[in-house]
Amino acid sequence: MKLFILLIGMVLIFEGLPYVASPEAMQDWLKKISAMRPEHLRIMGLVAMATGLLLCWIVQG
Repeated sequence: MKLFILLIGMVLIFEGLPYVASPEAMQDWLKKISAMRPEHLRIMGLVAMATGLLLCWIVQG
């Protein structure tokens, strides 16, 4: 459980970095993302999840 909570903390740190480093660029990105079709967002999400799963599998192996 401790590892899971640490993982959530690390994800929040990495998610927050772009907003701290360059909030203007993040606003532009969010505008672009909101204009994208849901199908493209779904594909991007699946690719990100598959990449994360593959990375975890490689590290655990």
